[in-house]
Amino acid sequence: MTLDRKQLESFLEGAAKIRALVVGDLMLDEYVWGSTDRISPEAPVPVVDVKHEDSRLGGAGNVINNLMALNCHIDVVSIVGDDDDGSSLLRILEERGVEKHGVCTHSGRVTSRKTRVFASNQQVVRIDREIRSDISVENEDYIITYVKAAISSLDVIFVSDYQKGVLTNRLLKAVIDIGREAKVPVLVDPKGGDYGKYHGASLLTPNRNEVELATGIKIKDETSLLEAGRKLRSELELEALVITRSEEGMTVFSAAGEFTLPTVAREVYDVSGAGDTVLSLFGLGMVQKLPLESSACLANLGAGIVVGKVGTSTVSAQELLTASDMMASGTDQKIQTTQSLQNILAGERQKDKTIVFTNGCFDLLHVGHVKLLQAARKLGDLLVLGLNSDDSIRRLKGPSRPLIGQEERAHILAALNCVDYVVIFDEDTPLEVITLLHPDILVKGSDYTPEGVVGRELVESYGGRVELIHFFDGKSTTNIINKILESSQD
Repeated sequence: MTLDRKQLESFLEGAAKIRALVVGDLMLDEYVWGSTDRISPEAPVPVVDVKHEDSRLGGAGNVINNLMALNCHIDVVSIVGDDDDGSSLLRILEERGVEKHGVCTHSGRVTSRKTRVFASNQQVVRIDREIRSDISVENEDYIITYVKAAISSLDVIFVSDYQKGVLTNRLLKAVIDIGREAKVPVLVDPKGGDYGKYHGASLLTPNRNEVELATGIKIKDETSLLEAGRKLRSELELEALVITRSEEGMTVFSAAGEFTLPTVAREVYDVSGAGDTVLSLFGLGMVQKLPLESSACLANLGAGIVVGKVGTSTVSAQELLTASDMMASGTDQKIQTTQSLQNILAGERQKDKTIVFTNGCFDLLHVGHVKLLQAARKLGDLLVLGLNSDDSIRRLKGPSRPLIGQEERAHILAALNCVDYVVIFDEDTPLEVITLLHPDILVKGSDYTPEGVVGRELVESYGGRVELIHFFDGKSTTNIINKILESSQD
């Protein structure tokens, strides 16, 4: 089951026209980034030297982030505390252009905040500040009234339940009933063991452990998985049920039967937020009346991208298109955007992998290129190749170059076993890419001097190094082009 590029482009165009309401537990995700090189004398714990901090939308905000990445029109309704964290949440919503007048502050309630501390790209601790008590009847009435007033303008309602007290049983029933009466799909990312509160929803996206808890059925094989899924979908009268299964992909249940999609993730570094991506993409597919198989393909593709990133992440339209193209071409997802590759390499560093970087135009691949790349790969665990874009080459080598376009060059290079990732850059030099990717080793041919290697000072400043590899005389793209021209004139 796959979507071709034309279908995916049509989906993305449709997503930008969808009006969605997100209902659920809003949280503040705080990230503290630093480094550590010593153990505290007070206790056997690392001392983290903080470098920078940032705050993001969390909880139901993860769904908002995913929908925003696909340019949907978003409204949100929730209850937060009348405190500093609540103010920060409202400020972030306003900065991102999300309708915030549906978010009500309640005196005495604590806004949920999760603080994650990272040292050298490894999470060392998480600190939670929250209360989980149910919101008041007055707050329930506020949200119900808001949903009723908004329903006529909505295409879909996303319910994000983190069990922090906003989504009470009474409120859930009311929201689902409002959606069903108006024929607006209500899609739920559930939590807890009592799934009766989700009765009548259009779609649920639990993981395997959550299904076990909700059904009381121990899932130990495919048979027990099907039994649990069928029971849950039937009892709750769902249009569809998606059980996410981590490295095993996902299984979709509907009145027409069941099917399973294997994961498309190349590497799994962090599953945070993957469920929100599945809910968002599957839901947007359903709203556009795509077959369930197509919606599942979209959700599976997006989840495969997100779990390759560190921290709660989203997937962009361009990342979906790139991943889809790579699956179709068989290049094993080696071609990445700089942003995606940053997250992938952060995960690789957690495994103490040594990252090697080289760059070039690689217009007309020849044996000199191949031998240089093979030698570079032997210096570390991963070889990242920075590839000049077509525009960059034209500026450097003139209007007649390149002979081969950037996409074709990227796929040819990605087919080499010695190349782990290819990233295309549009600048004249790879300095910006090197700055963002933070490689351990820079490699160039021996026709360079160490001082002439772009990025040398930066890489050496954090303990990296430059390696010059023997350049194979006479093997150059220019020589090959000249030889072809000479032959054509004979």
